[in-house]
Amino acid sequence: MPQPEALNNVAQALWPAPGQAPVRFVPQSDLPPGMAYEQYIFDSGGCPTRKGLHDFFNALAWMNFPLTKRRLNQLHAAQIAQTGIAPVRGPTRDALTLFDENAALLRAPDALWDALVDKDWCRVFGELRPLWQQSQLTLFGHALLEKLVVPRKSMSAHVYRVHPATDEIADVDTWLAADLSADKLASKPFAHLPVLGVPLWWLGNEVPGFYDDPSVFRVARRTLAAPLK
Repeated sequence: MPQPEALNNVAQALWPAPGQAPVRFVPQSDLPPGMAYEQYIFDSGGCPTRKGLHDFFNALAWMNFPLTKRRLNQLHAAQIAQTGIAPVRGPTRDALTLFDENAALLRAPDALWDALVDKDWCRVFGELRPLWQQSQLTLFGHALLEKLVVPRKSMSAHVYRVHPATDEIADVDTWLAADLSADKLASKPFAHLPVLGVPLWWLGNEVPGFYDDPSVFRVARRTLAAPLK
């Protein structure tokens, strides 16, 4: 697994100007005892990094979504300045962590998004299945990526709807960094998505009966579910 020095070399290639890279990757031991991880990044510009896939995928997120990752860090630091470090993070910091760890970004037609919010799986993966071809789903959360190395049917993402000008990662990053706010994240603006159900993402979801699993494709309490054909 790449060490901080190797990750910094990649970042230097992407951002050759001195100080241009969004963060420096430093050993985990650089994080002072008792200091919040997010506060250390905000104060020092260094991202404590351990061996293993979790922090490797986090480094990839910094490289692909530098503006968004920096925005998340700024929002964390602002919350810490307001409330300090408490045993309970509070709704905004909880949502920030959830986004950072487990978010997926979806550009999709209204009908598909509304059905996803309603957990109307019959429409999401049945009637509206062709709309996935008009949509773009991008995995953001580094813990989500780590889990999918050994995929399980029950793995789910917290989906955040995006409206970038194009599907280019740089455009998504710019749009998202401008859109994220403490108030919006505190409202938990996420939809639930078992990611292996996405068409063409997993061969198993073409098998009849794949979606007839209420332990994974849970129905919203307000929605009466019809069998998915």
